[in-house]
Amino acid sequence: QVQLVESGGGLVQPGGSLRLSCVASGSIVRLNRMGWYRQAPGKQRELVATITSGGSTNTASSVKGRFTISRDNAKNTVYLQMNSLKPEDTAVYYCNANILAVGSYTYLEVWGQGTLVTVSS
Repeated sequence: QVQLVESGGGLVQPGGSLRLSCVASGSIVRLNRMGWYRQAPGKQRELVATITSGGSTNTASSVKGRFTISRDNAKNTVYLQMNSLKPEDTAVYYCNANILAVGSYTYLEVWGQGTLVTVSS
């Protein structure tokens, strides 16, 4: 069984910062692309940022310059550093990973449980 466990969400004032973490655990053979998505009530889930195993990144224009995605391959962990937060950043943030698990012939798309980020005064 492969799981993604997120942490770091919470309440923050506009202009503040938060750092989200996501740790992949289980019988992992290969951990490929990882990323962060977010979803606000009544809206579709949208891409925030992705990062390959080699460190190449893709960041949504709405957060570019404010959010930074990174990973620590030795720890099977991906991070999302969020600076200059705005009320419109309020959403449930989900961790995602493309994983080859032990005993599997195909890659799996695995999602975390989500962590709520609320930006408000």
